[in-house]
Amino acid sequence: MLKRYVALLGMAVALVAAAPAHAVDLAKGRTNLPDLVFGDDQGNDYAVSQKDIELEAGKSYRLDIVSKGGKEYKFFSPEFFRNIWINQIVINHLEIHGPGSPHHLEWDDAGAIRLEFVVIRPGEFKWWIDGLEGHGMTGRIIAK
Repeated sequence: MLKRYVALLGMAVALVAAAPAHAVDLAKGRTNLPDLVFGDDQGNDYAVSQKDIELEAGKSYRLDIVSKGGKEYKFFSPEFFRNIWINQIVINHLEIHGPGSPHHLEWDDAGAIRLEFVVIRPGEFKWWIDGLEGHGMTGRIIAK
């Protein structure tokens, strides 16, 4: 019995040691998504470039979320943030790395925040601009 256990343990260790050689780096080869833009060049502070964003679970993406600067925009999507792995958040070529997800993203002025992430679980996740939902600043992120 002990020999069998040792043999199984040895096989398990060998499999674990070999796994990284076959692992895929999901953060590489990411797809650039169309920018999600709040406000427009004609002065409509409540314009949204797209309401729905479609993704595939297990794939890597880059999304620039852009404010044209007309309002203070607070982007909320807690379920989305809980169901992705964030490689990095980039603001003005400055990178934020770390475990966990943000509570929300906020713009006080014009500018872009870039999210680089991998979708972990499929689902339909609502997003909204806090306080501006009544102006149509809502949408969905659909991960299949």
